[in-house]
Amino acid sequence: MIELDEFRKVYAGTVAVDGLSLSVQSGQILGLIGPNGAGKTTTMRAMCGLVTPTSGKISVDGIDVEHDPIAVKTRLAYLPDEPPLFPELTVEQHLAFTAAVFRISDAEDKGKQLLRRFEIDGKRGNRPSELSRGMKQKLAICCAYLHDPKYLLLDEPMTGLDPHGIRTLKETIRERAADGTTVVVSSHLLAMVEDICTHVLILKQGHVRFSGPIDDLKASYLSTQDQATLEQIFFHATADAPAVESQANAGQLLESST
Repeated sequence: MIELDEFRKVYAGTVAVDGLSLSVQSGQILGLIGPNGAGKTTTMRAMCGLVTPTSGKISVDGIDVEHDPIAVKTRLAYLPDEPPLFPELTVEQHLAFTAAVFRISDAEDKGKQLLRRFEIDGKRGNRPSELSRGMKQKLAICCAYLHDPKYLLLDEPMTGLDPHGIRTLKETIRERAADGTTVVVSSHLLAMVEDICTHVLILKQGHVRFSGPIDDLKASYLSTQDQATLEQIFFHATADAPAVESQANAGQLLESST
């Protein structure tokens, strides 16, 4: 379980995230959404120990991220929106390096399976400069999956992927969650979030607009339409006016955590 207790982060006097409390359970897929500058990446980086909280506490598997970041990092994989690939390493060598870092005994077989699944097994000897943007993304995903992390943090993972890659990523996220992996996905692709996520966190300017099961979010949205989409709800939730309590036929967000 990932737990955030009153997490607050301030950069040079600017509040990036303000008092976020959150619990993400085993097998859940949390969609982290919000406008640019909402605090999504800061929150995700803090979960894996790359950002130190100004105040508050973050724990993974009951381990304080700030006090023992190495123990936390062995349990998770973090895929940033710009994957840091090594220019001198081939596709195969990236997987070998990842295997060495995490001491994976059966990495060769796992690596081959992942490369086939994401259709880049024919690029094993290629370096990043010889790969398309989408192929680089697929390689980064394969590296993230290789040690079967208990926690999977993905920041804009669909970037550059072709339709087959998108379908494969969605399938593998669902499969891993079904096996108990806790998944956090940050994305501007709201249809994808709606399709695969069990829970959603909506942020705006570092404040929570909604946090909870995606079905509860939809149920809390009163609309004249039979079914509101996450995109419609998102624009209401992040409007300049503060979220208000339910009003009959008003089409407003029911709940705000701010």
